[in-house]
Amino acid sequence: MTHETTRSPAVQQNAESLVNDQGGFPSQEQQPPGLTSQMDPLPDHGEESYVGHGRLEGMRALITGGDSGIGRAVAIAYAREGADVALSFLPEEADDAEETAEWVRKAGRKVVLLPGDLREQSTCQQVAADAVAGLGGLDILVNNAGFQMARTEKLEDLRAEDMDRVFKTNLYALFWLTQAVVPHLGKGSSVINVSSIQAYEPSQTLLDYASTKAAINNVTVNLAAQLGERGIRVNAVAPGPIWTPLQPATQDGERLESFGGDTPLGRAGQPSECAPAFVFLASPAEASYVSATVLGVTGGKPVF
Repeated sequence: MTHETTRSPAVQQNAESLVNDQGGFPSQEQQPPGLTSQMDPLPDHGEESYVGHGRLEGMRALITGGDSGIGRAVAIAYAREGADVALSFLPEEADDAEETAEWVRKAGRKVVLLPGDLREQSTCQQVAADAVAGLGGLDILVNNAGFQMARTEKLEDLRAEDMDRVFKTNLYALFWLTQAVVPHLGKGSSVINVSSIQAYEPSQTLLDYASTKAAINNVTVNLAAQLGERGIRVNAVAPGPIWTPLQPATQDGERLESFGGDTPLGRAGQPSECAPAFVFLASPAEASYVSATVLGVTGGKPVF
C-alpha cells in the first residue's frame, strides 16, 4: 500500500525560514542537557505539519531521549501513525517530556513517561520493564538518547569523565536497553538506533562522540544478523546537523551561526524532517525486508 505523504508541503518551506543566510541560527548557549523552550528559534517537530496514515496502528514504541529534538518529532509522528508511546528522558527534562506527552495525547494515543539516567544499567532495565508494563508490550525500540560536547580541541583535553558520559549515554545504554527490551519483541518488531553523519565525517572537536556513532553502525549490522532469525529488524538513522537542544547546550554559541551551512542543501535540518525516516523503518508494511540499513537524513552529506 502506498500513501501520499507523511508531512504537509509546508515542512521544507518552514525549515528554510528558520535559518539565517548562513544556514544556521543566532549565537546562543545553554547548560546541558538543554531545553526546547530556551531555543531561538524554536525547533519544528511536526506539531502543525505531520499527517499520519495509520502505518503503525496498534503498535507500541519506547523512545529514549523522547522529551525533545528528534525524539519529540518521532513521538509525535508515531502517535499520529497510530502507536502508543513510552518516553525515556532525564529528570531535569521533565518539562519538555510533558509537552511531548501532551502532543501524543492530542493524537489520541497512550503515553508513558519514564524519567531516569540511562547511564546506569539498572535504570535501563527498569525503563524497559516500566515501558512494557505501561503499554502492555513493545513492538519498537528507538535508541535515540545521546550526548556530545564539542569543546575539545586536542586529545590531551579529553577528560575521562567526559568520555564516560558520552560512551555510557550513546553506547552502553543502547546495549543495556536493547538487552532488556528484545525478550519482549516479537516477529515484525524493530530496533532503530540513532547514528550520525559524525560516523562518516568526524569533527575534530567530537572525537569521543563520533567514535560512538561509528560503533553504533557496527552494532546495528551485528544485531540485525543476530535478531533476524527472530523476525526482528534492526536499522539506524544517521542525522546530519539537526536543530535540537543538544546543539546550544554542547557547542560554543558562535558556531551555531553557520550550523548546517556546509551541507549540500545549505542549511541545518529540523527534527520534523527526520521523523519520516523513523516511521518508514518501523513500518511493517513499508520496511518489512529492510534490516541492517543506515538511512541518512543529512542534507546531502553522504553516508557510505
